[in-house]
Amino acid sequence: MKNMWLGRSLSLILIATPVILSSCQSQQQPNAATTPAAAGTTATTAADTSQKRSIKVNPSWLLQGDNAPLTMAIDKGYFPAEGLDVKIERGYGSSDTITKVAAGQFELGFGDIYSMMEFNAKNPNDPVVAVAVPYNRSAFSIVTLKSSNIADPQGLAGKKLGAPAGDAPRKLWPVFAQKVGVPADGVEWITMEPKLRETLLIKGDVDAVSGFATTIIPSLEKAGKKPEDMNVFYYTENGLDLYGNAIVVKKAFLDKNPELVKGFLRAYFKGLQDTLKDPTAGWESVVKAGDSLMDKNAEKRRLQIALERLYITPEVEKVGLGGVDPTRLEATAKQVAEVLKITAPPVNQIVDESYLPPKEERALPAAADRKPLI
Repeated sequence: MKNMWLGRSLSLILIATPVILSSCQSQQQPNAATTPAAAGTTATTAADTSQKRSIKVNPSWLLQGDNAPLTMAIDKGYFPAEGLDVKIERGYGSSDTITKVAAGQFELGFGDIYSMMEFNAKNPNDPVVAVAVPYNRSAFSIVTLKSSNIADPQGLAGKKLGAPAGDAPRKLWPVFAQKVGVPADGVEWITMEPKLRETLLIKGDVDAVSGFATTIIPSLEKAGKKPEDMNVFYYTENGLDLYGNAIVVKKAFLDKNPELVKGFLRAYFKGLQDTLKDPTAGWESVVKAGDSLMDKNAEKRRLQIALERLYITPEVEKVGLGGVDPTRLEATAKQVAEVLKITAPPVNQIVDESYLPPKEERALPAAADRKPLI
């Protein structure tokens, strides 16, 4: 898609990768074709952005339907209003995002806070911190086809599981395995290219795959499978009340640029509120930002899953969009830390909510104000 958003005050870089049958994510997009960053599609505005601070944001995988808050904030000029010229560059998994944010390759990213805990334990002098958690529930899952006769998580014992190396659900497999009573070393992990994950599952080269449900389910459906053909074992439905992806930033960068981060969050949560009020407009903004190979129906499905399972919860009604329940966060951090054999950090070292807009400015829109996705 060429010269998209011409005349707006923001540039968006999208980087895409070719797909075979379906793509993957550690969060993955089944349909987008991507090219290296230098050759990525660029939409540049006619407005002068020379006075705006350019920042790179990693959404953890390819641009997808559930990234609608970002594209809505771009479409509506919320980032430029905060003095920011936001460029989105693809990632390779929510765990990989943590490493790259720490390395300074991105100013902000969307990553898994539990993988972040492990990273910080191993790299105490270069920590990453979450400043908001827009995904109130985790999309982590293990997915099998019913033809494999794996009817429950206990049936995974002795099987072959596939995932990319940077897949966050794979990293947290030992935690999931302990919870469901399967020896963590009782499965064989097959490392694969993200774009091959669903293909290899369908071919039977692996018995199950790990990843984000927002990626795997639409990818399998695109390949001709129906929901009734799948068994989806959500981590959150098997004893792990995990939070989903958070907005993460390197602590050193945060300390030097607090107002930049606050401005980004103000703009992002306006985009999220707009998406929740009118998800069809959010979906359309993602499709407009995507390339010519983006499958709009798959992106609609991803956004629908996020709306149903990740964004809107009773907890969000209490703590506001992006906030956390300290008791829940502490409990899940301890669960993960025990299995990973690390020390669980204090809650405020995992998620620092002091950069968030006031709660009333990031309130969950009332149900009456939320249109259906059509």
